[in-house]
Amino acid sequence: MGLSQTTTEWILSHCRRYPALGPEDVLKGLHQSVFGCGHLVTDEAAGLRALQAELSAPPAADTGPNPETLDGDFCRLHLRYLPENGLAPETLFRLFALSAQAPAGDAALLEEKLACLLALAQSGQLPFSCEETARAAADWRAAGFPARRHSEPFRRAYRPAYRVLWRAYARLLPLLSAIDRQLARRPRVIAALEGGSAAGKTTLAALLKRIYRCNIFHMDDFFLRPEQRTAARLAEAGGNVDRERFYAEVLLPLRRGETVRYRPYDCRSQTLSAPVETAPGALNIVEGAYSMHPALAEYYDLSAFLRVTPEMQRARIRARNDPEAQRRFFSDWIPMEEAYFAAADTAARCDLILEVTE
Repeated sequence: MGLSQTTTEWILSHCRRYPALGPEDVLKGLHQSVFGCGHLVTDEAAGLRALQAELSAPPAADTGPNPETLDGDFCRLHLRYLPENGLAPETLFRLFALSAQAPAGDAALLEEKLACLLALAQSGQLPFSCEETARAAADWRAAGFPARRHSEPFRRAYRPAYRVLWRAYARLLPLLSAIDRQLARRPRVIAALEGGSAAGKTTLAALLKRIYRCNIFHMDDFFLRPEQRTAARLAEAGGNVDRERFYAEVLLPLRRGETVRYRPYDCRSQTLSAPVETAPGALNIVEGAYSMHPALAEYYDLSAFLRVTPEMQRARIRARNDPEAQRRFFSDWIPMEEAYFAAADTAARCDLILEVTE
């Protein structure tokens, strides 16, 4: 689907969703679609105060799906999502701040979208006149396309209260809300990120660390040492990680609120590295295949399975590995993962399934 068609469809759907809108409200949406929200990010304390103030106001009108798609890589998350789903204001603000760092478009892209708007106005498909639309667009262009405000009729009709997020982050909202609900119930949360190779578990864990400043533990640090790789052990579904050591050195201390001390496995030397110490945090993420092994699963407060298509998995592995590593993935490691997932019914036992789409 080309740019003009998707933009045309978005403008028309936006007008149907907000029948009281004016040209400036469409221009605001197009600006957010291209440039996101970077111009609005302040320091965290001020941002949280503003967010709390909006949350204490009367709720905005429910005008449809939430998050609300924009015509690009950004979306609007209406603040009613927070009380409805348990998402914490601090989490939303950090997502908002991270979204401000996401890649944005430029004036040329905005001009293409404006051309669609003007064509729709000329054909009489908008709830406001062609002259009004052309004048608003020309004035905006002359001013250098600054950020817009919603019109007063729009504000009165819909009481807009939202934050603009990068769309890739919005897909994580079910997981973030589940984490925040757990954090509200208990002083310490242990969560597992399961899934196959190249599903994005390590990348997601790194993002969660930026959002929550949490601890991250990697199952790759607990591969079997050479002397442990017996035929009987490798024949087990999920037997190629040292789950016993992981339980004793990571999960058990975390459950007790004790300092975690372990020696990560080094794949190059096939030995254990120098000891690492980590104090238990409010949120502790374990990422990696085999993290939800049946012998370990009961020790987590929350779990998510990242499901990647075989086609995307192959493309990612080929893009980031040399031929020999690719061969090992396809001939050894992925078949072992798939056997484990099937035997343990891993995805079904996780609290959430996150479909990896890009």
